[in-house]
Amino acid sequence: MTPVYTVEALATGEGRNGHVATNDGHVDLDVRVPEAMGGSGGAANPEALFAAGYAACFHSALLAAARMQKVKVEDTSVGSRVHFLRNDAGGFELAVELEVIVPNLPADQAQQLADAAHTLCPYSNATRGNIDVKVTVSDD
Repeated sequence: MTPVYTVEALATGEGRNGHVATNDGHVDLDVRVPEAMGGSGGAANPEALFAAGYAACFHSALLAAARMQKVKVEDTSVGSRVHFLRNDAGGFELAVELEVIVPNLPADQAQQLADAAHTLCPYSNATRGNIDVKVTVSDD
């Protein structure tokens, strides 16, 4: 496949306590281990960046699914929670919860849009079969 878009990022410093920047300059920030994991906190971390990226990507996929199904939606949102977990092998894994809100749409139709978004979203496709992703449709 031919890439539609490519972005480059460079991490420097001491791993999770360092700096990340993209070649386009839109991301340029320090990263720190969160306090909850024994770090100093006070900066972004890889899981926060992943949560933000996944929420934005899934929201875009949700809106694309609505357009494809010719469903008018307004004031939609997608929230994400990324969990950092210790696995049985002594390493770490991620798990994701996505909360989809589609106001003024019957629950079954909102769920259909969320399911369609889950098949369209590049983050969902990249993580499918690799990490647990739970998609929940809520009223608000």
